[in-house]
Order: sequence, then C-alpha cells, then structure tokens
Amino acid sequence: MSEPKLSEVKKYLSSIIKINKKYVTTERLSKVVGIYPEVINETLNYFNPMIKMDPEYNLMELVPTLKKFVSDKEDEKTNSLVKKPQPQRITEHYDSIGDFVYRKMTVAGGLLDKNINLSDLDLRILKKLINEEQQKRKKK
Repeated sequence: MSEPKLSEVKKYLSSIIKINKKYVTTERLSKVVGIYPEVINETLNYFNPMIKMDPEYNLMELVPTLKKFVSDKEDEKTNSLVKKPQPQRITEHYDSIGDFVYRKMTVAGGLLDKNINLSDLDLRILKKLINEEQQKRKKK
C-alpha cells in the first residue's frame, strides 16, 4: 500500500475539520471536497483499513492520525531543505589554465592526450578558470 500524497491528506483533513459535525462519513466528505467516496476511501485506507469495508466509518476518529502524518511530513520537508555547507572553491586546486591542462589532459611524460573526455565537473572548473583569467586580463 503506497503512502498518500501530502496535499490530498491536507485537503481531506481541512475539509473534515470545516464540516464541524460529530459524525463525518466519506459520503458527506465527498460532497464537500467534490471527489468520489471510493477515491477518498482509497487514500484514507492507508491510515485505517476499516474505512474501505465500512461506508459509515466516522472520519473524525482519523483527525489526530492525519494531523500527525501532516506534521511528520512537513518536518521531513523542512529537514531536507536545510542548506548544506558550501564546498571549497573548486578552482583552488589549480593555479592556472595551463596547470589544469597539464594535470587533467596529459599522460605520462607530459604528452597531450587529444582523445580525453572531461567530465561535467571538469568542464565547469575549466570554465571558471577561463573566466578568472579573463577578469585578470580586463583589470590590466
């Protein structure tokens, strides 16, 4: 059984709370939300399997469970959005463009390998080194 989408659970939870009745069935919730009761049953089946079998199940009993699910998911989301520390400048390892070419594009003895394939990271480093060199020349 797959986990329901957070947006769907939030929508159902807010609608259940807004109905403001002591007894809320999937039929009543479907009229408020505008979704078939079977679809609501499928989604909320994750929290309590009895919902599918009992059409008169009171969804107000699920409110604490739904609130806990939403808060847990939002906590996960905020934890994953924490900024990671920036790595050191990747161009620090190379003094110049020539140094990069010598280290990355030569084989033993300093012979240039014309068939070298640079990775995306290597290309970004080379691009930054070129930009730095151009800025130095503009200043002069």
